[in-house]
Amino acid sequence: MPTSAATVLSPLPSAAEPAEAPEGFRVPALREGAETTRRIGSDAEAIAVAREVAAELAKEAALRDRERRLPFRELDLVSNAGLLAITVPKAYGGAGVKSATVAEVIALLAAADGSIGQIPQNHFFMLEALRLNGSEAQKRFFYERILAGERIGNALSELGTKTAHDHATRLTRTPAGLRVNGRKFYSTGVLFAHWIAVVANDDDGRSTVAFLPRDTNGITVIDDWTGFGQRTTGSGSTLFEDVAVHPFSVLSMAALFEVPTSMGPFAQIMHAGVDAGIARGALAEAVAFVRKYTRPWKESGLDHGYEDPHIIAQIGELKIAVDAADALIERAGRFVDIATESPSAETVATASIAVAEAKIAATDASLFVSEKLIDLGGSRSTLSEFDLDRYWRNARTHTVHDPVRWKYRVVGNYWLNGVNPPRHGAI
Repeated sequence: MPTSAATVLSPLPSAAEPAEAPEGFRVPALREGAETTRRIGSDAEAIAVAREVAAELAKEAALRDRERRLPFRELDLVSNAGLLAITVPKAYGGAGVKSATVAEVIALLAAADGSIGQIPQNHFFMLEALRLNGSEAQKRFFYERILAGERIGNALSELGTKTAHDHATRLTRTPAGLRVNGRKFYSTGVLFAHWIAVVANDDDGRSTVAFLPRDTNGITVIDDWTGFGQRTTGSGSTLFEDVAVHPFSVLSMAALFEVPTSMGPFAQIMHAGVDAGIARGALAEAVAFVRKYTRPWKESGLDHGYEDPHIIAQIGELKIAVDAADALIERAGRFVDIATESPSAETVATASIAVAEAKIAATDASLFVSEKLIDLGGSRSTLSEFDLDRYWRNARTHTVHDPVRWKYRVVGNYWLNGVNPPRHGAI
């Protein structure tokens, strides 16, 4: 698949010292448009910009989903707006926004286009790994690339392993240096990425992540994602065949969960944001469609469908579900920020539970509202020209990412028995 041309060679201004990669590390040219990428400086600005970008993304969202038009241009719009750099710490020239702001930005994008809203989650997840466990030199180098609008794609999950969190991909030492071999699936965003973050077990069986340029020899990205929802996330296969890896690219993934860190709850609050955004988008469509098209039942004696007291009540019910999910995400964000600033077994556990509660509510809202959108819209709402089923398809596809049945269990065990949840990226 094509990627953005890389022609800009001039360095960008940065609050940190210029980044210098070590000898032997291949440094790709900055992406085209890097010199004009916006620098967002605050939480309020991030949300305002996300609203502007979302309005553009919404215009052809149905068409992209219906025809599976991959959003290369749209993701360049997100990059150019500076939205993919909002978690870069202030000390390195970024905005260092709050966790709830990240979730809100994702929700705004997902309300406009559920597929595009999911893509930044993996990008920010890997940036959090860099913040927590990267060396100073790694941070200076990769943060500069992110501030230039470059995107990180996810090569984490695999098919055929015992669980979705097991990895057969290996990073091994050879006489010629480090090499990675394996095959990934659910590689969200890799089709559109400048960097691929590949998770692999090293010779000692410990989980690592390596940040590799998208065009590195031996990497093959295959557009074979056939999910009925989230159709344009690019979540297909990534093949690594004897790919050379410079040690500068590598950091420990295992270490992120061996001690209490905010990694898990931060990852999950973004997933909650995706679901909440899909629910918001479905609710907005329901209101607009009912107002414009829904006809009254013949025995009601009403002139318009929007006067039907049953429909009115159900719209109220949908709004309450969406607002409840939003409120729980905002609340959870405060706990994640506390865990980020003062990580401990208790602060991380509290954040994980608050996020799990928010994720449950957002999952329920996205499925409930997207299904009721069709119910309240009536037969006309099923026509392909409207593509309204994309909200339910997107919600159902994304919400199976981490099953909420296990989140109910850890929430109950925490409040009933005082048992802290496990530490990993899915809770």
